[in-house]
Amino acid sequence: MSPPVATPDDAAAAPGTRTGGLPAAVRRIMLAGSLVVRGAPWTALPYAVLTLAAGALPVVIAWLTKLVVDGLVAGVALGTLLTHAAGLALAGLLVAVTAHVTQYLSTEVDRAVGLAAQERLFTAVDRFIGLVRFENPHFLDRLRLAQQPGGMSPYPCRAVDGVLGIGRTGFTIIGFLGSLFLLSPVMTGLVVLAGLPTLAAQLALSRRRARMIWEIGPAERREFFYSGLLSTVEAAKEVRLFGIGAFLRDRMLANRRVADVAKRAMDRQQVRVQAGLGLLAATVSGGGLLWAVSSAHQGRLAVGDIMMFAAAVAGVQGALTTLAGDIARTHQALSMFDHYVAVTAAGPDLPLAAAPRKVPPLRTGIEVRDVWFRYSTRHEWALRGVDLHIPHGQALALVGRNGAGKSTLVKLLCRLYDPTRGAILWDGVDIREFDVAELRVRIGAVFQDYMEYDMTAAENIALGDLESLDDRRRIRAAAEQAGIDDTLSGLPHGYDTLLSRLFFSEDDRQNPETGVVLSGGQWQRLALARAFLRDRRDLMILDEPSSGMDAEAEHRIHASLTAHRGGQTSLLISHRLGAVRDADQIVVLAGGRVVEQGDHRTLVAAGGDYAHLFALQAAGYQPETDRSPALTEGVR
Repeated sequence: MSPPVATPDDAAAAPGTRTGGLPAAVRRIMLAGSLVVRGAPWTALPYAVLTLAAGALPVVIAWLTKLVVDGLVAGVALGTLLTHAAGLALAGLLVAVTAHVTQYLSTEVDRAVGLAAQERLFTAVDRFIGLVRFENPHFLDRLRLAQQPGGMSPYPCRAVDGVLGIGRTGFTIIGFLGSLFLLSPVMTGLVVLAGLPTLAAQLALSRRRARMIWEIGPAERREFFYSGLLSTVEAAKEVRLFGIGAFLRDRMLANRRVADVAKRAMDRQQVRVQAGLGLLAATVSGGGLLWAVSSAHQGRLAVGDIMMFAAAVAGVQGALTTLAGDIARTHQALSMFDHYVAVTAAGPDLPLAAAPRKVPPLRTGIEVRDVWFRYSTRHEWALRGVDLHIPHGQALALVGRNGAGKSTLVKLLCRLYDPTRGAILWDGVDIREFDVAELRVRIGAVFQDYMEYDMTAAENIALGDLESLDDRRRIRAAAEQAGIDDTLSGLPHGYDTLLSRLFFSEDDRQNPETGVVLSGGQWQRLALARAFLRDRRDLMILDEPSSGMDAEAEHRIHASLTAHRGGQTSLLISHRLGAVRDADQIVVLAGGRVVEQGDHRTLVAAGGDYAHLFALQAAGYQPETDRSPALTEGVR
């Protein structure tokens, strides 16, 4: 199934193309600042104060150096010289200590805010009701960029760091420009004018880099996909059996090269621009130094003034370069922060009732009324005017060829999507009027594409109902019902055995080889046990619950399922028609429509699609001479 097309809220403009100007940037900075303060309230303030204060120290050091040199030349009293020298030493000590303390506080802020930001991000993701955003490439790119990269500061911290860096550098520039102005207003103007191109160029580079990161996002995500195929056990069998490792590796490297080409072009442009800016700065600095030496020779400047001038010019130019870098980093951090904000502030992916109704226990049944559905306007209709009724306490089976719409209907019943047209009614009430979480509490399900969690056996089952996480009796009862209890009890640590070789438990820290990997059929029984744990639910959905099992296991499972769903409302989907023949009603889907409905006997007698499919399957279990005319006709 192809993913749906991007929706306007998910496919927002790429970084660097956003509108809104300075007010929008200020709002994003304030939001980032509020996240930092809430995440690290006791460390953010001293970190900010020390960072800003550090901007004044270079100016203080330059002035104290000037006073010491001028004092030595003029022969001032030793006490005065020592006072200036002590101040200079203290300033140097503060520079050293402040740098280490600030680094420590920065790391602490990063840890605290990173934790809070990740919690907020994935809390927002968990609020998405359905699946549409997880099948949207634009949203997946945004979600990847919104996540905190390993080993790096979270985006709110990087944005705030950039702002604090601008403030710190601003103090340095103001202090040095003030000092330089006292020596030469003209040179002050020249230094400022030479710094403006640096600011403009760095901002332009920042915008280009942010756009480049967005544009190479799909290539980097595909690279990650192929690297996963080459390094995970799920794909290892086919990769080796079919000899496709080199093919996948070439695909991975091709996407890596696409990203590298864009990054290399960006880096080359940055080198060219910065080299030109460096040449401009060196020209201004050299010319200013020649003027200062000439003025000192003519007696207009003292020796300390020359040192102050050199320090001020170098300080202003260095600070302007730093300021440009801080602005560029802030701009880039805010651009990346946009992805975080877009995900965390995204509205519901499905409409929510303003005043959701309580979900009552099912008493009458579930009705699918004239339901039409397609995954996007670019897709064909998956369901076309489907009408069916699942009476309370009865078992309804859905059968049909692949692509008939069976799994789509299951997703709609679980409200992972909403019908494009029509409605699904729970005792006569549209399920869109209910609280989604309450609705799903009343549904148990085994999906065809069930999950294999890298957790312990007990945890794998308990995920079906977290209230039973510490209730080993209920967990074992569900496992017994699914026919997996003996297998799990015989594992090295019983139900506490880790069902994975990716991790290891504390007990196995010295022996990570003890992780156990189950077979496909065993995993499917475990998924069934997860569903059986939800035995108090109103609706049980079983989507191909025994497709990976042998004939004997399948028979036992279906016997258990029949006993389990006795008196319960259930929906069963299976390509093995022998598994559904005992259902109260069987509905045949074809091309997204209901083409037949009735019990097994009625449908076989009708000689339609169901009878044809049943005959095809039954014929495979009988010798050629024992096949009835109906069966042999069914396979023609």
